[in-house]
Amino acid sequence: MALDVYVGPLTRYYTGDWENVAERSARERGRPIARPGGTDRAKESDLVRPRVLDWRAALGRSLGDRVSEPLAWDEAADTLYFTGRPGWDGFGSLVLWAAYAEHPALRRPLALPEEWDDDPALIRSNAESFRSRYSHLVRNVELWLPCDLGFTFEGEDVDGRRIVVGSVQMLSSQLGDLNTATWKARGDETGAWGRGPPQANAPLELQARYAFAVMSDLARRAVEHRLPMKLDY
Repeated sequence: MALDVYVGPLTRYYTGDWENVAERSARERGRPIARPGGTDRAKESDLVRPRVLDWRAALGRSLGDRVSEPLAWDEAADTLYFTGRPGWDGFGSLVLWAAYAEHPALRRPLALPEEWDDDPALIRSNAESFRSRYSHLVRNVELWLPCDLGFTFEGEDVDGRRIVVGSVQMLSSQLGDLNTATWKARGDETGAWGRGPPQANAPLELQARYAFAVMSDLARRAVEHRLPMKLDY
């Protein structure tokens, strides 16, 4: 199963009015992949957008004064969107890279373990008593909102599914902190890391670097355009 990341209005996401990396590549080769659902995207958007806006309003009310500004972003049908594909191996490697960065006494694996979500460093980073420096990356977040949210929380997405929610601003900042604390790479270096995914059996650090390039670029775009960022799998 592939792991993509979507940045854009949630109306476009839930109506399927977007392409992931593989779909875009297939279309450019003249072999478009049909997405499930109807073909009248404008009509679907008219049905989905009120659900998204109601969900956002309810979420804003539930957060109350824990957020310093109202939840707001452009949900118009023609709003820009961006996508990337860190893949599960890349994303998992990046998560573990962050977890081991804040638990240096533990020995980091050379490759991504098969059951990486049970990794001892990650478990420590997710302990209730631990204040993680990379909480918006390591704590199973699936949706990052364009607001200055200093914490993560469990809530429902537009479809009523329980997920962990974070902030694009905090994710972008924490990814920058992770680079400063470990690689200390310049922007041109990190950009080069994302030019192509490494081999499936590549070392953990190479996988993490690739995912870092993808995630940090998308987080930057989410902050710049004030849009949500969401895992898709």
